[in-house]
Order: sequence, then C-alpha cells, then structure tokens
Amino acid sequence: MDASFDASGYLLTPADGPQLWFLDTRMSVKAGAAQTGGGFTLIEWSAPPGFGPPRHQHDREDEAFYLLGGDITVDCGDQCWTAGPGDFVFLPRGIPHSFMVGDGPVHGLLITTPAGFEDFVAELGRPAGHSGLPEPSAPDIPRLIEASGRYGQHILGPPGSSGQTANPADGTRA
Repeated sequence: MDASFDASGYLLTPADGPQLWFLDTRMSVKAGAAQTGGGFTLIEWSAPPGFGPPRHQHDREDEAFYLLGGDITVDCGDQCWTAGPGDFVFLPRGIPHSFMVGDGPVHGLLITTPAGFEDFVAELGRPAGHSGLPEPSAPDIPRLIEASGRYGQHILGPPGSSGQTANPADGTRA
C-alpha cells in the first residue's frame, strides 16, 4: 500500500488503503477516525453470493451502504428491502439488522458514523492475500461475539431474514 493518509487532504487510488479480508468479505478502508477527526468511516467492500453477517445491532454508530454492483436483501427492524446498484440503505444505530447477498458478488461503499468501525474490521480481519475475495470459511463465533461487545455491537442471531414475512407494498413485516 502506497497510500498516505494526510490530515490536510489526500487522494487514494483503488488499490490504496488497507485491504482486509473480514469474515468472507474484502474491505478496503479509505477513511477512518484518524483521517476524519472521528467523523466517519468509509470502506469499499465486496462479498460473495450468499454471504450475510449475523443479525446484529450497533449501539455506537449508524451504518449505510451505497451499492455499486450486485444486490442484497436487508432486514432492518420490522422492514425488509432488496437493494441493487445505485441504491442507498441506511441502518440506524439501536435497530437490529442483517443482510444477505443475492446476485453477486456485491460491491459497494460502507459508511459508518461516527468512525471506529474500521478498528473492528482490522481486529477481526486479516491482510488480503491476493486480489478478489477470500476462500469461504466458517467464522470464529466466540471471537466475533467477544470483539463485537467491545465495539458496542450485539450479535443477535444467524445471518439472513428475521423470519417474518415482508409486505411488498411498503416493506413492513407481518
């Protein structure tokens, strides 16, 4: 990585920024607490079809996705949406949520505010060993739960749907 994170401003190329494999995803950190005065984290990410994080809740930060390619089905509280390229998803802190990659791989931008999520990714991730996605592997659930607690997150259940049925007219759950 040749990137220089300069407090007076900087430019990163697509290859710049820490490149990490986090769970079964690839995360490229473009800005974090040190660069934004704690304001936000911006990560370029990709994930394979069928990937989904455990249902979880953030106490400290809001989370948002802007999708560049692929699609995800998102559960947020009592709502369910399918998002594709050009769609923006906002997941407020304090509301349980999860998502599942459908047609993929998915590629997008992840924004959290305030910053700090990049530290969680760095702790649980590992340097990307090559371009593209990592080989799928089972997550270390006890380690994930322990680290999540230290970063103000709660693991609430398995990936995917909350088990409720979506109302296609308005996205609410029955």
